[in-house]
Amino acid sequence: MGRQPLGQLGGLRVLELGSLIAGPFATRLLADMGARVIKVEPPGGDPLRNWGMVTEEGSLWSMVQSRNKESVVIDLRRPEGQRLARKLAASVDILVENFRPGRLESWNLDPNTLREDNPRLIVVRISGFGQSGPYRDRPGYGSTGEAMGGLRFITGFDDRPPLKVGVSLGDAVAALFATIGTLAALHRRDVTGRGEVVDVALYESVFSLLEAILPEYGYARSIRQRRGNALLGSAPSNVYPTGDDRWITIGANGDSIFRRFCAAIDQPRLADDPRFADNQSRRANVAALDQLIVSWTRQHELRELWEILVRAEVPAAPVYSIADVVADPQYQAREMILRLMGPEGIGELLVPGVVPKFVDAPSSVRWLGRAAGADTTTVLKEIGLDEAELERLARGSIIDIGGARRPMTATAVAME
Repeated sequence: MGRQPLGQLGGLRVLELGSLIAGPFATRLLADMGARVIKVEPPGGDPLRNWGMVTEEGSLWSMVQSRNKESVVIDLRRPEGQRLARKLAASVDILVENFRPGRLESWNLDPNTLREDNPRLIVVRISGFGQSGPYRDRPGYGSTGEAMGGLRFITGFDDRPPLKVGVSLGDAVAALFATIGTLAALHRRDVTGRGEVVDVALYESVFSLLEAILPEYGYARSIRQRRGNALLGSAPSNVYPTGDDRWITIGANGDSIFRRFCAAIDQPRLADDPRFADNQSRRANVAALDQLIVSWTRQHELRELWEILVRAEVPAAPVYSIADVVADPQYQAREMILRLMGPEGIGELLVPGVVPKFVDAPSSVRWLGRAAGADTTTVLKEIGLDEAELERLARGSIIDIGGARRPMTATAVAME
C-alpha cells in the first residue's frame, strides 16, 4: 500500500476509525514512529477539526493530532461505506477505534468478523468503561475517566473543589496504554501469527496512576485527600514563590539532598534539627519547613534560585509557561520544538517534537494533518477501486475527495 515511511514501525499499516482525542492520539504516536496511518473521517471531518483555536484553515490542534496521517472520508453509517471499511481492515495490521462499545458491531464491523478475514489484524478498542461490565454502554470522555479513576479527587487544594489539569490527561493516558498494548500485541503476533483485541478503558488507565492510594486504603482505610502542590510521601517537595513573582519546584526530600539544600540556603544546622532530621520528621513538620523555604525563595529571583540549587545538586525547576518552553535551550537541543509549514494562509507553525527518541531509526514529523479526504482517492485505489467507482461513491456521498496532498518538512527551531 504505497510508500512506507522510515522509523521503528516502518512497514506497519494502521487504520484509524476513531475521533477526537484518545484514539487519534494513539495513532499519532504510531505514525510518529513510522507506521502508515490511514485516518477514516466521517463526512465533514473529525469533530476535532473544530476544537480549540480554529483558523480559516482549520483547528491547530487537529493539525497536530493528525500529523503524519492520510485522510480518507467515508460514511460508515451506510452499507457501502461499511464495505469499504472492511476492505481497508483486510489490508492493514492494526485497527484503532474509540467509539462507544457496540458501535463497530452496529456498522457491521465486528472485530471478530474482521479478524476472520484478516487473522493477523490487531484491533485496539478505547472507550470510557471498556468492552465489558455494567457501565460498558455508558458514554465516557477523559473527564469521566479522571473523575471515576480517582485522579480528580486528589487534585487541587483541600479547601477548594476537585481540580482538572490543564490538558485532556485521561485521554492521553488511555492513548499511551493503547500504544503499549498495540506494541505488546505485535510481539505476540510475531510468536503466534495471529492478531489480538486490545481493550483500553479510560477510567482504568487513570486509576493505574494512583501509586499507593489503593493499598493504603485497604490496609488502613486511609483516603488520600487533596494536598495542593505538596508531595504527600516526602518533604520538602512543593512549589514555592520567587522574588520576581514566578514559581519554582524544589524536591529536596532525600536525606542527603536535604543536607545539601540546607547548605545551599545558608542554614546548614537545619539538617540536624530534630524536626527535619529525617523524612518522617520533615513530613510531620512540613508546614514549618515550607514556611522557612518560602522566606528564602522570596528573597531571590527565579533564575538565581535555580542556579543556586543546580550547583547544590538539588532537584529544582522553574514552572514554565509555553513561552518559557519555546525559549528553553534544552527543548531546542532535543528538537522538541519543530517548525512546520502549515496549510496555505497559516504559514509556519510551532509543533511538538517526537517522544521517545531513537538512534538508528528515528521518529519524525513529516507533515501536519491534511484536509479531510485529501487521500481518499489514493487509498481507495490501492484496495482496487477504479475511477468510475470512486466517482459513483462520491456522487452518492459515500466518500468525499478532499484537497491535494501537501508535503511538509520539519526542522528544529533555531535558538535566538
